[in-house]
Amino acid sequence: MDGFHLAQSLLESRGLEHRKGAPDTFDGAGYVALLRRLRSETSREIFTPVFRREVNDAIAGAIAIPPETRLIITEGNYLLSDEAPWNEVASLLDETWFVELEQNERLRRLTARHLRFDNDAAIAEWRATGNDERNARLVAAGSQCSTLVIEHTPATASASGREQSVESGPPASNGSAIIHCLG
Repeated sequence: MDGFHLAQSLLESRGLEHRKGAPDTFDGAGYVALLRRLRSETSREIFTPVFRREVNDAIAGAIAIPPETRLIITEGNYLLSDEAPWNEVASLLDETWFVELEQNERLRRLTARHLRFDNDAAIAEWRATGNDERNARLVAAGSQCSTLVIEHTPATASASGREQSVESGPPASNGSAIIHCLG
């Protein structure tokens, strides 16, 4: 879903750069259209965008999904939202999983992620506790609509032997992991 961030230059021209990550800073209708294509166009390769933090922008056509793909896992914050256009997503999926992360751990991971790219501890904390926190409340509201809620804690991750770093581990924020099985 992050590949559907609106371009940084567009956000800046509209004065929305400080809200990046909020529902209206994505091309939600484009994301819904992609899910529809993945459901209906099963005999040809489909290209999707990806978000690259190092350039702070989405890159069009960066992921190729071959026609023989039978399992697609996508994730994103607003996939269980009841607001349009996000409210169309669940009907296009086979299962929805909500990954719940304890708040202090979520804030720690978000702050660390922002610090990696901003190099300013005050700005990183401001982002994690400001806009990101408002977004997390919106995301949590959709959790009751998911097929499954997974409570992710460092203790359960350590017990399974799969604890990962902030860079490569589970999401930095609560979110929806959506599974779509084809065929």
